[in-house]
Amino acid sequence: MNLYGLIGYPLTHSFSKRYFTDKFIREKIKESSYELFEMKSLEALPELLKQKHGLRGLNVTIPYKKDVIAYLDDLDDASAERIGAVNTIKIYADGSTKGFNTDYYGFQQSLVEWFDKRGESCKYIKALVLGNGGAAKAVQVALKDLEMEYTLVSRQKSDDCVAYEGLTQEIIQNHRLIINTTPLGTFPNTEECPMIPYEWITKTHYLYDLVYNPAETLFMKKGSEQGATVMNGLKMLELQAEKAWEIWNTEENLWSV
Repeated sequence: MNLYGLIGYPLTHSFSKRYFTDKFIREKIKESSYELFEMKSLEALPELLKQKHGLRGLNVTIPYKKDVIAYLDDLDDASAERIGAVNTIKIYADGSTKGFNTDYYGFQQSLVEWFDKRGESCKYIKALVLGNGGAAKAVQVALKDLEMEYTLVSRQKSDDCVAYEGLTQEIIQNHRLIINTTPLGTFPNTEECPMIPYEWITKTHYLYDLVYNPAETLFMKKGSEQGATVMNGLKMLELQAEKAWEIWNTEENLWSV
């Protein structure tokens, strides 16, 4: 049995388990299953790797995307090393591990497709990135590679961050793409949203929420009420999941050895 899974805490609602379980059925992938491995501490990871002999790959979610790096044997320099965060772990036949970041791919691809459908290039649009966690790091690298200017927004002002209370009408008007990388608004806390001045958002703005449950977050709803174009994180999740599957099942991982 080929086993895959998700580590994080808490794991009350998992996109990954549902997605891969449906994928196995839809594509008639046999002898494969996907499980949730909720762990209060990453100290449980080495034991999990020892116990689960059929474990081929893991996804990583909040709050371990950055801290998990210390537990891995290697990092993909094209994604995880540049970003400083891991959301996909490949487990080789000899038990060694390598970290990747498919959030980068999922976000970048979904963003380009979104703007293409709107008949606009994202290259010349400035972005506000709300939050500074692991997901935000993947978003930043993707924006850099797309040659898009961006400004970080966090709870505290710093040399490279604007505080939420420091967002002015001019800043909002000059940054037409606003990306929520925080978990604010995720089910069941659907009445929460990033505290930005929504009254200055216009129909020329794009609001991208990495949250996917609910399908319309309060962040998106407030943007829609101002005429903005909005999108949730479902497409990004689907793209990053397929990229993870590709990584887990490349010829490099020779389980027959």
